[in-house]
Order: sequence, then C-alpha cells, then structure tokens
Amino acid sequence: MSDESEAQRPQRKIIHVDMDAFYASVEQRDNPELRGKPVVVGGAGPRGVVAAASYEAREFGVRSAMPSVTARRKCPELIFVRPRFEVYREVSNQIREIFAEHTDLIEPLSLDEAYLDVTENKQGIASATELARQVRARIKEVTGLNASAGISYCKFLAKMASDLNKPNGQAVITPRRGPGFVEALPVAKFHGVGPATAAKMGRLGIVTGADLKAQSLDFLREHFGKSGGWYYRISRGIDDRAVQPHRERKSVGAEDTFLEDIHSPDPAREEVAKLAARVWRHTEDKGLKARTVVLKVKYADFQQITRSRTLSVPLASAAQMEALCFALLDPLFPTAKGIRLLGVTLSTLSGDEAEGAERLPPEGTQLSLF
Repeated sequence: MSDESEAQRPQRKIIHVDMDAFYASVEQRDNPELRGKPVVVGGAGPRGVVAAASYEAREFGVRSAMPSVTARRKCPELIFVRPRFEVYREVSNQIREIFAEHTDLIEPLSLDEAYLDVTENKQGIASATELARQVRARIKEVTGLNASAGISYCKFLAKMASDLNKPNGQAVITPRRGPGFVEALPVAKFHGVGPATAAKMGRLGIVTGADLKAQSLDFLREHFGKSGGWYYRISRGIDDRAVQPHRERKSVGAEDTFLEDIHSPDPAREEVAKLAARVWRHTEDKGLKARTVVLKVKYADFQQITRSRTLSVPLASAAQMEALCFALLDPLFPTAKGIRLLGVTLSTLSGDEAEGAERLPPEGTQLSLF
C-alpha cells in the first residue's frame, strides 16, 4: 500500500454539518420557557434514557444515552421533555432542502447530520469555508437553529473538524494540516473508534494517531482484522470514501426499554411481536425486503446479547418474521436475570429505498434507546 499523503492526492471539498443538540434545541425553540435551562429529551422514569441534552444540561455532565436517574443526579433541576419525532423529521427535511440548494451530493447520516461534497457546487463558490458559513446561516434563518460544520478534503477529517468549534461554529482541516492533526489526536477521539477498540489499542501501546501510524499494515490487520487497513489509512490522513447520496440501507430496527424487567416468556413474546410488527410495517412502506432477523436482548445487569437467523430468500410475511423472532427468543428462557430491553432488526436488505440504517422511534409508553 502506498504511503502517498493526502496532500498529494486529488482534492475534494467535503463539509460535515452537525446540528447542535438538535432534539433539545428544537424543544427550546418551540417553548420559550425552556430556553437557557438544562433540558433533556427522553424519559424521566427509572428506566428512562437521555436521547439528547441541551448545552445547559451538558455543563453538568449530562450526555445522550445516559440513564435518566444518573442525569437527574448530576443535575437535580433537569427538565425532561418527551420526544416529538414528527417535528424533528419536519425540521430535518427543511435542513436537507437547504443542502440541496447547494449540492446534489448529500449523504445523510441521521436526522441531524450529513456530509456534503461541494467540490462542484450550484453557486460556483470556490471556498468551501464560505459555503459552509452560508449553509449554516441559511439553516439559522429558516429553522432558528444553530449548526456546526467541519470542512476538509475527506469525510473522516470533516467529521472530526465539525466537533472542534461546537456549538455554532466551524473549523477547517487543510490537506497540509491533516496528517499532523491525526498524529496528535488521541485514538479514543477518532470517529469510529469505540471504547472497547480504544482500550485494546491502549493495551498495544497505541494512544495517539502517531502511535497508530507507527504500526505496520500487517500488525494492524493481525490485531484488528479488516479494520486494520482502515486504521492504517486514516492514521496517514487518507480517506477515499465518496459522499454517497444513495447509501445502501444496512438495517431497519426498533427496540424498547421496559419500566419493569421481564422474567417470563409470555410478556417477552408479546413485546417482541409488537416490535416485529412495527419493523415489518416500515419495511413494507419503504418497499424493502430482508433476509436476516436479529433479536437483541439486554438483561437487568446490562449484559447484552444478540441472536440472528439469515434465510436464503427474503422474508415473505409478517407472520414468518414473527415466527423467526420467537424461535430466537424462546431458547433464552428460563432466565435467571430479568430482561430490561428487547430489540428486533431486519438486515440484508434490498428494495426501492435501501439507503442507510434506520432505527424507528418509540411507540406507546416504552422508551427507546435511540
């Protein structure tokens, strides 16, 4: 593999736009009484989870995916707001229309962030930095919300740059600066390197990007498999991934956390049936077909397991999907531990709208770990 630096490669202009505390900011926008106060979107009950936290809440150490009881302990004045996904989707659509005013090369990652390739843009603006400013100003004008942006020559560094001057700011990582920026960055802060991988790298003496760059390709492949090639490239500031307006959808799933643990098979079957029905309806609405069913179980002690079944042909009916879910669930009983969360996912997708993974929002009184 060539050690050719990114500065020597054909350059693209990539912008990563990330809305600031999106769900919480929408709630503060729509309810003036919440402005300037610590707000979280999520469930306030004993099994609630923080889906999003305002910057006022983050000052107390409150973060998304944190149990609500922990968040309230950190900030007793915390205000909990139930999610309104239909509103968030509407705002997200407004934001994507703004992106489309500038480029057709848009890769949405979620409701609140996306990559834009503006190498050739509709306004003919030569400076990606100026174009990012215009996009952010337009978002503020239309939605009243703040966005941050990262500008660079590749997706990895654009993503990293968007976090540098949050909230309501932007940063640029140039081709000349890119390799040095990566070398100085702790690997734990690399986008796509989770806590378990960072800990494994630490045990191997890899703490910074420079440490990662010092490893051979064979060494990284030996310890990290296919991901080793990716780590080898990004440690050198190289990321050739294109912005993909129509990404292949990887999965569609739904999961719920329960107010009380489930200990017996009948209520577990009832909950799995509800989740399966929701996911099946969504795939039908989107014209998707799936061959793989995945069951996710999280126990009361937070141990998490998954079970899956892949067919040679796509699932034919909701009843067939439900039966497969039960076949994965039933062997888990009897269980000595209560179940706090169940999830159902369809993957190995094909069809009319196969473009990226999707997690469905919660229904009823149960709380989703988004």
